Amino acid sequence: MGRFSLPDERPPGLDSPLTAKLIKYGSKAQVRAFRLTNGRIGSKWRIGAGFRKPVPTLLLEHVGRKSGAVFTAPLLYLEDGRNLVIVASQGGLPKNPQWYANLVAHPETQVHLRKERGRPVLARVASPEEKAVLWPRLVDLYADFAKYDTWADREIPVVILEPRD
Repeated sequence: MGRFSLPDERPPGLDSPLTAKLIKYGSKAQVRAFRLTNGRIGSKWRIGAGFRKPVPTLLLEHVGRKSGAVFTAPLLYLEDGRNLVIVASQGGLPKNPQWYANLVAHPETQVHLRKERGRPVLARVASPEEKAVLWPRLVDLYADFAKYDTWADREIPVVILEPRD
């Protein structure tokens, strides 16, 4: 394991409430920085495998399936033609992230990219065949996805965001 890489085995504190809080507050800080600077800060992920190979980040708006409130999540993404591809890995935690269930319930949404606000998209879960094609590209984009996949006790969903134009 290198200085900035993740352990191959599931870290013992991964399931702790502290980890969930760190993800939550770290995400809020990244969203705020991204919005304040129009993506100049916060549009690249530089943690874990992203330290040496920064990964593009978008802001995903999603509507709460129960509350109806609008939330925003910063997520790594892969460009696939006109589509954007995101991964519901949540760092290998046992449960899917909230945004995933919200997108399944309310797939019409928008994303914010560096210098581009409010791109309308329609979210759909990748089929097993699409995921099989996209997964190696996603791991090439951010190698830690492979570790998250081994740590998670669930199938990690891949979501395709198609343009609504």
